[in-house]
Amino acid sequence: MTTPKSNARSGGQILIDQLVAQGIERVTCVPGESYLAALDALHDSKIDVMICRAEGGAAMMAEAYGKLTGRPGICFVTRGPGATNASHGVHIAMQDSTPMILFVGQVDTGMREREAFQELDYKAVFGTMAKWVVEIDRPDRIPELVARAFRVALQGRPGPVVIALPENMLTETAAVADAPRVEPAASWPAPADLDRLGAMLAGARAPIVILGGSGWTTEATQGIARFAERFDLPVATSFRRASLIDADHSHYAGDLGIGPSPGLKARITGADVILLIGGRMSEMPSSSYTLLDIPVPSQKLIHVHPGSDELGRVYQPTLAIQATPAAFAAAVETLKPAAAPAWKGEAAKAHVDYLEWTGGVRELPGAFQYGKIVTWLRDRLPKDAIVCNGAGNYAGWLHRHHRFHSFAAQLAPTSGSMGYGVPAAVLAKRQYPERVVVAFAGDGCFLMNGQEFATAVQYDAALIVIVIDNAQYGTIRMHQERDYPGRVVGTQLKNPDFALYAKAFGGHGERVERTEEFAPAFERALASGKPSILHCLIDPRAISVSKDFASEDKARR
Repeated sequence: MTTPKSNARSGGQILIDQLVAQGIERVTCVPGESYLAALDALHDSKIDVMICRAEGGAAMMAEAYGKLTGRPGICFVTRGPGATNASHGVHIAMQDSTPMILFVGQVDTGMREREAFQELDYKAVFGTMAKWVVEIDRPDRIPELVARAFRVALQGRPGPVVIALPENMLTETAAVADAPRVEPAASWPAPADLDRLGAMLAGARAPIVILGGSGWTTEATQGIARFAERFDLPVATSFRRASLIDADHSHYAGDLGIGPSPGLKARITGADVILLIGGRMSEMPSSSYTLLDIPVPSQKLIHVHPGSDELGRVYQPTLAIQATPAAFAAAVETLKPAAAPAWKGEAAKAHVDYLEWTGGVRELPGAFQYGKIVTWLRDRLPKDAIVCNGAGNYAGWLHRHHRFHSFAAQLAPTSGSMGYGVPAAVLAKRQYPERVVVAFAGDGCFLMNGQEFATAVQYDAALIVIVIDNAQYGTIRMHQERDYPGRVVGTQLKNPDFALYAKAFGGHGERVERTEEFAPAFERALASGKPSILHCLIDPRAISVSKDFASEDKARR
């Protein structure tokens, strides 16, 4: 069928029309002259354009969108330095299996291979950190390649796609039909796989379920919770995937991350059947690949994953099931448990262990007791609050003591990337303005993308940022004290007043030096209706959730 000439549009307009066709309601960007035609087309669309202050923050916001919604987050950046700045978010999306599409400007096609102004070979730059990298040379191919990008980002193991947009291609015109909305093909368990799964559980002595990865839905998490109840199975979550089951669920056994509960580790190593759904059991959740033997685990491993390449990539499973978490959760609704399983009552014991592990907090050096703050927030925050963080030892208290109750309530990089919490929280509050959104950040972590607080102010995204300031890169300092005690180098920081920083941008800011000051400060921040920063000063000796250190460095504020 011939497309009528009246459909002729610029490449920029065709591109934005594809995003509308895919149901995109929001994009993040830092503007650049290399994609002006696309920006111009956004002007007349109903897409919300979030203007960010740095490409890294913009890309992390798009990644957070993918985590929250399950659809690809969309980010636009300019060529060269804009693209390399955004690579931070692309790497997070790859390691976290998050659907995302990064559109990057490119030089005019007639100037390629000359190292023109800000020219990059995007396939070389992003080839190892994206699922697919493509450069669109002709405007008539935009619908085809954008639709393919959505499918690649969503199908199998989700992840990022990078699309380069030559400047002249965006201004050229073409008459071409729009591609329809992409719904990813879902892989389902075969009936024989379900029969074998049921038989393996029936013959088990000490099984356990581990939830991880992406591609989940609220309904899928609820379905797996019902499955666990029917079979009386203890359920653990993978590193920074704690919101895949309600922490109050009677079968929840805790999360596998950095410094996991010794009781949970013992349950994993002592299990005879492990049902791993959606996750990969990579370095962090596997305690540096020590919980399961490689290549053949001593436990019988049932691995459920949507990506065929991940099944047997590290661990050779007894039973490999290629299926999305949602499809698997729907399929197991029909499975019937044995009348009297050998492990009956173990799930309840595992949950008691979890509550004990996360309940008590130890006394820290100094007047600010961080653990008590986290447990106070645990009881104060609404069940649907979204809690974000980046990377650093400060996150250990959050992971140990906070309890998540709602799907996608935890936004945190499994890649261990610093600077993630603030941009993720900005996007989350923009996406769900009715929900309470809190970002935790260390002093080092905050200043990696703290400029996005300005974005929060611009869009009235009333998040609350809790900056835990110990005047150092705490994780690296901890490693130094362990391996090179007393030889401190490269980790000390001199920080600004983050409360004044918040006020300078037009937000609410308070300085918190003592435990008893935190609760009223938090309530004032919430009541302000503004983006807020609570600058919390913690003793530098409180180096991690599990230990302190004594140092020759006696400097205090």
